[in-house]
Amino acid sequence: MKPLFRNTLITVTALALTACAADDPNQRAKVGAAVGAVAGAVIGNQARSDRGKIVGAVAGAAAGAAIGNYMDKQQQALEEQLAAERQAHQIELERVREDTIKLNLSSEVSFDYDSASLKPSFYPALDKIADVIRQHDQTSVEIVGHTDSRGSEAYNQRLSEKRAEAVANYLIQRGVDPSRITTSGRGESEPRGTNSTEAGRQLNRRVEIFLRSTQ
Repeated sequence: MKPLFRNTLITVTALALTACAADDPNQRAKVGAAVGAVAGAVIGNQARSDRGKIVGAVAGAAAGAAIGNYMDKQQQALEEQLAAERQAHQIELERVREDTIKLNLSSEVSFDYDSASLKPSFYPALDKIADVIRQHDQTSVEIVGHTDSRGSEAYNQRLSEKRAEAVANYLIQRGVDPSRITTSGRGESEPRGTNSTEAGRQLNRRVEIFLRSTQ
């Protein structure tokens, strides 16, 4: 790596990282800038000149910051809209990556036992999620269903798929573009807790929504 390119990459990354104080409201966007700088540098490294490599690092930093800022705003909107549901432990929200937010929907409040029909009492929460997704049109939506281990493996697999599809269909009815949505079921294969207790089985019965930036 030539000195000019190396020094530029170090400077871009260091500026982004040193700005990431714990109380910085733009922390994630700045981390995204640092990650983008490295990614852009790797891509730019294919160029024949230091100028191409530097442009790659700078462009990557800008892209990373934009994605981080976009997802920050989407997360803030979800946190505000779903404050009551999160406080009641009906929905969990987690930022799993700079470009990905995960919503965990408890099946105890969203579905009746052994059913793939959504409870009408859960419609308002899904309305809020659909509203945020519609407002952020550079987001893909992956919906994944999970069950506990009671019943046969094949039955649980199909039930998990049906529950994911039920959530997807409701979001589509509320105006989310179906081309943005994918669904799948994991059955009993990815438990969060032990299946030997009811508390553990409740954790395992869930639907997860992954929101990812497509920028």
